[in-house]
Amino acid sequence: MAATYRSSRFGTGRESLANWRSNPASPTRHIDLVLVIAVFGVSLLGALMVYSTTRGPEAPYDRSYLVRVLMFVALGGLIMGALALFDYRKLRDFWPFIYGASLFMLIAVLIPGVGSRTKGTQGWFQLPGFQLQPSELAKLGMIIGFAGLASQFRGDLDNARVIMLLGICGAPMFLVLLQPDLGTTLVSVAVSFALLLVAGVPGRILGGLALAAILGTTLVLSSGLLKEYQVARLTTYVRQDQQAKTETDEKARFNLEQSKAAIGAGGMWGQGLFQGKQTNGRFVPEQRTDFIFSAVGEQLGFVGSSLLLGALGVIVWRVWRAAQLARDEFGTLLCTGIMVMLLVQTFENVGMAMGIMPITGIPLPFVSYGGSALLTMFASMGLVLSVHMRRFS
Repeated sequence: MAATYRSSRFGTGRESLANWRSNPASPTRHIDLVLVIAVFGVSLLGALMVYSTTRGPEAPYDRSYLVRVLMFVALGGLIMGALALFDYRKLRDFWPFIYGASLFMLIAVLIPGVGSRTKGTQGWFQLPGFQLQPSELAKLGMIIGFAGLASQFRGDLDNARVIMLLGICGAPMFLVLLQPDLGTTLVSVAVSFALLLVAGVPGRILGGLALAAILGTTLVLSSGLLKEYQVARLTTYVRQDQQAKTETDEKARFNLEQSKAAIGAGGMWGQGLFQGKQTNGRFVPEQRTDFIFSAVGEQLGFVGSSLLLGALGVIVWRVWRAAQLARDEFGTLLCTGIMVMLLVQTFENVGMAMGIMPITGIPLPFVSYGGSALLTMFASMGLVLSVHMRRFS
C-alpha cells in the first residue's frame, strides 16, 4: 500500500512538472533572449571601452575601472534576472512607496553633509567604495509612479487627473534641477511627454507643456542657477563657428573639438583597440563617462560605432515590442517610459560627442562608466522582461 502511495505521489509530481514545462502561458517560456543577449553584449563592449580609456598608454596597466565595471555588470545581471522573475503587475499596488522613496533620496541628497558635491552638482551619496546618484534611480521611479497612477484612471482623464499626472512628473524634475542637473531634467521631460501622450492627454495640453518647457529652459539658462561653465557646455554646440568670448567658453569648445577630432581620426575601420592617440593621450575630457563614444569612434571607426548603435537600436526595438505586446496599460506605460529614456540618452550622448547636441553629461546607456546609471538600466530591462514574459498570463 505504501509503495503504491509513493508511486502515485511521485507520478503526480512528474505530471505537474511536465504540465509546467508545456504550459504556453508560463512566463519562463517567453524570455526575450534577443534583449538579454543585446544588453550583455553592449555592456561588455562598454566595459572594454572603459578599460581602453583608463588603462594608460604603457604597462603596467590600470585594471581597477575594468574590475568595477564588470562587478556592476554582474550585479546588474542579477537585478535584471530577479525583476524579470518578479510579476511587474504587483508594482501597481506599491508604486507610491517606490515613487516616494525616489523623492526622499532626491531631497536628502540636497542636504549639505548628507549629499556630496562634484563638479558643481549636489547629486551624489558618498558610500563606501561607491557613489550613488539618486537622479538616475529617480527616472525609473518616476516612470513606475506615472504608470501606476495612470493605469488606475483607465484612460478617463479629466483636468484634475491630468494635473496629478503632471505633478508625478514635475516633482522629481524640480528636485533634480535644484542640484542642478539640467541633462537629467531634459531626459525626464522627454520621458514625461511620451508617457502623457500614451496615457491619452489631449494634444492642446501637450502643446502648452512644450511651450512651457522651452520657456523654462530659456529661463534656467539665463537665471544664474547654472554655473558659467555649465551654460557654456550647453550652448557651445550652436556657436562652433564663432570665436570664443571667455576662457570658460574656450575650454568648453576645446573639449568638443577634441571629441570630434577623435571620432574623425577613426575613419572607417578605426585606429585599433587601445591604439587611439586621442584616447591614449587623454586629450578628450571625461573619456570614460560623458565622451565614451569618442573613444569608440577613434578606436573602432565608423563600422564599430555603427555596430554599437545597431545593438542599442535592437534593445530599443525589443523594449518597444514589449510595450506593444503588454496585456495592460501599466505594462505599456512602463515599457514606453523606459524606451524613451533609453532612446533620448543614446541620441543625446552620441550627439554631444559629435557636436550636434548640447553637452549635458548624460551617460551612454550600458557603455559609459557609472554604477548608478548601469544598475538603473539593468533594472529597467528586468521590468521590460517581466512585461514581455507575462503577455500570455
